[in-house]
Amino acid sequence: MSDNPMFADRQTIEQVEEGHVLAPKFDAAGLIPVVTTDAESGEVLMHGYMNAEALTKTIETGKAHYWSRSREVLWQKGATSGLVQKVKEIRIDDDQDAVWLRVEVLGGASCHVGYRSCFYRSVPIGAKDDTPIELGYEETEKVFDPADVYGDAPNPTKL
Repeated sequence: MSDNPMFADRQTIEQVEEGHVLAPKFDAAGLIPVVTTDAESGEVLMHGYMNAEALTKTIETGKAHYWSRSREVLWQKGATSGLVQKVKEIRIDDDQDAVWLRVEVLGGASCHVGYRSCFYRSVPIGAKDDTPIELGYEETEKVFDPADVYGDAPNPTKL
């Protein structure tokens, strides 16, 4: 039974795949993956995760909320930086185990490193496995300086 009244219990494949109620499937850690794109251009901005609370807050507020696996904390995108993701559309995939957010990015960037998109590097196709792969930079200028926005705090991402 779902603890969240916004989410239906998952009962049958037909109900999940063809039904008219939201019945998200969270993984064993209580998370669901989220792909976030720019609502206007379609550009992929980031990939993240939501727990039930993050999904609920996103639906209720129209602002993107995520669960940080590295910091183990719920966060609203832009609460610190001002780079808020205003949700224009939320989609759920066919078996309701992945979310797609289409957003307007207030402030022009989604990546905490300072680039517009978290996908600012490319991996060359056809690389050989005898040396480390060198990534190509698809974005060469940052939208903002992370030190100005976040201060000198160490990067919270676990390696």
